[in-house]
Amino acid sequence: MSEIPNDLSYSKNHEWVRFEGDDIYLVGITDYAQSQLGDIVFVDLPEKDVDVHAGDEVLVVESVKTAADVYSPLSGEIVEVNEALSNEPAKVNSDPYGDGWMFRIKIKDKSELNDLLSHDAYVEEIDE
Repeated sequence: MSEIPNDLSYSKNHEWVRFEGDDIYLVGITDYAQSQLGDIVFVDLPEKDVDVHAGDEVLVVESVKTAADVYSPLSGEIVEVNEALSNEPAKVNSDPYGDGWMFRIKIKDKSELNDLLSHDAYVEEIDE
């Protein structure tokens, strides 16, 4: 079974979101997503200081099996990207909820948080 922390929100596209304060949220892909991809060999990070909308493709993760798009779960401005993934993309596999985070976003519309899944709803989503 994949690790699914209780203190995060999730998208149906398998991104996780963690509130950090001042409308800033940390975003990455779930343990379930990284396990489905296999060994990640490259992360094409988004540009910093770019506005995105919820559902926009913001980066690509490449693994030994395939390439997968990662979408922004919220609308806002990307204020930081995890540059460490450029040299160590495998951090997404080894620590998807820690060092494997992908970007920080300053959100514009808090109502979009209602569109994210709770821990229990995400568990149901991946069990289907």
